[in-house]
Amino acid sequence: MDLWVIIPAYDEEASIGATLRRLAEQTDRGFTVVVVDNGSTDGTVRTAGEHARTLNLRIVTEPEKGTGAAADTGMRHAIAAGATHLARTDADCLPAPDWIAALRRAFGEGLEMVSGPLRPRTDEFPLRLWERRLLPAVITVAALFGRLRPGNRDPLNLGPYLMMPGCNVALTTDLYQRSGGFPRTRIEDVHEDRALVNQVRKLTRSYGLRSDMVVYGSVRRLRAYGLVGTLAWYADHHYRPDVVDIR
Repeated sequence: MDLWVIIPAYDEEASIGATLRRLAEQTDRGFTVVVVDNGSTDGTVRTAGEHARTLNLRIVTEPEKGTGAAADTGMRHAIAAGATHLARTDADCLPAPDWIAALRRAFGEGLEMVSGPLRPRTDEFPLRLWERRLLPAVITVAALFGRLRPGNRDPLNLGPYLMMPGCNVALTTDLYQRSGGFPRTRIEDVHEDRALVNQVRKLTRSYGLRSDMVVYGSVRRLRAYGLVGTLAWYADHHYRPDVVDIR
């Protein structure tokens, strides 16, 4: 298995170092990292490059703005280099120390695409009690809405809708190519992770969730948007903030 981890990054100088350190601490070190700089105006590239001593790391650029475009560029760079399996996290996230081992086990069980829990980070700033409880609740509500959403209920789908956040997902190269991959869009326009899941559902039943594949995500969007705004944002962008890229 030739596994590559893709990290889209835009102005993440303050966060990407922690993400890369966590990847360098994985119990399973058999992977390559691709950081995709999406037009950063800060020191994202410099900070990422400092971790080349501890990781098998590549940095590529994608000037077209958008998490979908950046993620797809990274995935296709990995495929061209011989990757057989692809994973993605984001530059403000911390994969659990056994994240790579967990997704490798899932592939070994025959899954072609897998995701797992997204939990709140506690290292960015002190979390209030409601924030610790609220992020998992928001994700649960968003997942439930996803199952009920008309756009996710195409009769051509081979299996149920599962919420697979782009910061915690892995799939085979073959499935990525057959599905068309992440749409090359901005997050303001399309939730590229949801679009990919729906493309995959028309091709295979071999996708699922694993409780041991954990990523810790930033709560900065929840703080900036508030509870109602965050729920509306994930419910098909019914809330459109003036500033989407919260830093």
